[in-house]
Amino acid sequence: MISETEWTPDFGVGEPIIGRVYAFRSTRDGEVRYVGQTTKSLLRRRGEHRAQARRGRKTPFYSWLRKQNAEDYEVISLEAVAGDRELLGEAEEAWITLFRNSGDRLLNLTEGGLGPKGVQWTDGRRKEMSERNKGRKGVSLPGSLNPMWGRSHSEEQKRRWSQQRKGTNAGVNNVNYGKFGAEHPAYGRKLSSEARKLLSEQRQGEKNPNFGKTASGETRAKMSAAQKGVPKPSSVRSAHTRYHTNMNVFKDSCRHCLDDAAQNLDQ
Repeated sequence: MISETEWTPDFGVGEPIIGRVYAFRSTRDGEVRYVGQTTKSLLRRRGEHRAQARRGRKTPFYSWLRKQNAEDYEVISLEAVAGDRELLGEAEEAWITLFRNSGDRLLNLTEGGLGPKGVQWTDGRRKEMSERNKGRKGVSLPGSLNPMWGRSHSEEQKRRWSQQRKGTNAGVNNVNYGKFGAEHPAYGRKLSSEARKLLSEQRQGEKNPNFGKTASGETRAKMSAAQKGVPKPSSVRSAHTRYHTNMNVFKDSCRHCLDDAAQNLDQ
């Protein structure tokens, strides 16, 4: 049983810390009962776990947590991970394996990582879970049933969230960064005409976040200076990637489709 884990705040200096692997450890016997990963603060993640337990979520871990007093356990940081989410998932898997092999009775339902592997939910199972969660406290509620119905967050709160989230899902931090073609999760998928119409209506006129706004001369100058000398694909090539490559569509009239097909044959 591992009773103490050394960790230094200097870990990862010079590299972006993407998240941490943490553990719920019993203060009575030092046994680790649960290992998780988070990109949030440990204090916030602990609060989320306690809230889920109060709402009656039924898993071995939450059943155990409901029986504990605040002084019966502690949340400890096992490892700060720099890099990307995949490395964070791998670190969680390694810690779960380590504690299981050390004899700790972990309550994790999976072996960690970025989600269950090889699990495919049937339509019947999805329908069953949907019916079970309807009207359940803590579950998203539609329309007037939602406590935020008819209310809106203040502009100050929106600005605060905007500042906190800037860059968190951009560039290499985006889970789909660098994925094209069959590797992209949207590959082969296509929105229905009804869905496209609905999305269009939601962005028309005053509903568009940029409605009535214009960039200042200073902003336009900054944008122009930032883009000078940056190599970019032609608009035709960009359209081909978006509407053909990513959607698994081939058209004889598109020269880029023909070029890609020729390259695949050469390979």
